[in-house]
Amino acid sequence: MRDNPNTDDPVVPLDEDQCWDLLATGKVGRLVTVVGGRPEIYPVNYVTDDRTVYFRSGEGSKLSELAVHPQVAFEVDEIREDSAWSVVLHGHARILRSFDDAARIDALGLSPWVPTPKYDYVALTATDLTGMQLTLVKR
Repeated sequence: MRDNPNTDDPVVPLDEDQCWDLLATGKVGRLVTVVGGRPEIYPVNYVTDDRTVYFRSGEGSKLSELAVHPQVAFEVDEIREDSAWSVVLHGHARILRSFDDAARIDALGLSPWVPTPKYDYVALTATDLTGMQLTLVKR
């Protein structure tokens, strides 16, 4: 994606294809869930494939909450010297249970960054995807 050279219009909305292209370039996103009625944010490393976001998780409150309340938000961004972008996915999380799913996602290059057990795979499917390209003030 090219930087936005138009300083007269420093915030440019992105279409769905541009959003997915940018999501595919990211490595870490922020997963937003609701745990006990309170929003929680978790950084997760992820991969994308076929307009789906995948990440791995260990057992705990994040995974338990996704099983009960699958509605999530997921945000990825990048900030450069004079430009930035942000993509926000609203959608549903689904915990994957098959070994075939795990093998397919592992083949995409998804592996844990932290040496803790992460045996569960989660797929995020978008119901709404928005993004913006920003021209930043030069300092």
